[in-house]
Amino acid sequence: MARFWSRSQAQKDKVDALSEQLVTVLDPAAVASEAYRSLRTTLLYAVANTPPTAILITSPGLMDGKSTTCANLAVVLAQAGKETLVIDGDLHKPSLHKIFGVPNVNGMVNVLSGEYDLSEMCTEPFPGLKILSTGPIPPNPTELLISGRLAPLIGQARQLFDYVLIDSPPTELVSDPMIIATQADAVMLVLNSEETSKASMHRAVHDLEAVGANVVGTVINKAPKTETRHYDFNY
Repeated sequence: MARFWSRSQAQKDKVDALSEQLVTVLDPAAVASEAYRSLRTTLLYAVANTPPTAILITSPGLMDGKSTTCANLAVVLAQAGKETLVIDGDLHKPSLHKIFGVPNVNGMVNVLSGEYDLSEMCTEPFPGLKILSTGPIPPNPTELLISGRLAPLIGQARQLFDYVLIDSPPTELVSDPMIIATQADAVMLVLNSEETSKASMHRAVHDLEAVGANVVGTVINKAPKTETRHYDFNY
């Protein structure tokens, strides 16, 4: 069943805490919001037999818009009636808790450390949408990701949700995206039309595919106004 949220709902206090980046909630009629809904449609129907459940969303560099894309895609999936979990896997510079206006006291780090279960660490800013923030920033993010608990975490998330979107650091900065990609069903690469070079894009795809990642498509932000959001999925 589709869900519709607005400022006038009882969740107004939550909506007021949101970042302006969450355009799909704050301005559902915006061109950008429709672009995210089109991206959702592409994701839902581009794969007829085996649509991906756990999707890593990353980018080559900083400020490409990966976290914004991850957050807004999660919103429109939940609005379409899909039980959705968004995981902040950027254990270096997390931002999803700021976008959604939720606390970041405990989260993914606590689950990977074995302190808590996934079900105990999620917050629900809107019906059908849950957030697993990072929790405390660890001194050794990469070591934590390869500790052996990442696969069970994502596996449990697959069982509980229709879609699991995972934000990560940029591929050019750390190896974390490649580690997370080994456990994801698919990878969506977010590019900045004003900043991302073809060399950076190809390097990111190469590095991801080198670990067996399934890079299914790209989202291009800051495209010309006639193409507010461009997306290209190749399954």
